[in-house]
Amino acid sequence: MQLITLKIDKPETTNFILGQTHFIKSIEDIHEALVNAVPGIQFGVAFCEASGKCLVRWSGTDTAMIELAQKNAQAIAAGHCFIIFLGDGFYPLNVLNSVKMVPEVCRIFCATANPTEVIVAETEQGRGILGVVDGFCAKDIEGDEDILWRKNLLRQIGYKL
Repeated sequence: MQLITLKIDKPETTNFILGQTHFIKSIEDIHEALVNAVPGIQFGVAFCEASGKCLVRWSGTDTAMIELAQKNAQAIAAGHCFIIFLGDGFYPLNVLNSVKMVPEVCRIFCATANPTEVIVAETEQGRGILGVVDGFCAKDIEGDEDILWRKNLLRQIGYKL
């Protein structure tokens, strides 16, 4: 077995969701979950088929996000993984529960805009995702000023009253 780390290749502020599913029907069901969660959403999704032709299946509403999803899924190449890239102004917070509720979805590894590395195990049979490195190491404990900044930010962007 070999361990491989793969960097998710994306623009700095682009959000994505990386997960695992189990059936070819997932690509259409994830697409439907996204468009039903947020009307007008711009996204691309790709899914690594783990049997049959073992193709990267894909869908979406935005050409650039579809291309990002295809490229990153092909690089990861782990059976039954999927990756969703969200267009500018769309966030995992608004779609994550809908994606989790897709019957074929087994797990979510991350939902982030941070620089991310995917830890992949490769055997003679194929590849599997072991986990992710999402962002950077914690550096300190938040203080009173940091708490105030966090609370103000959440209210400023409309996530808290």
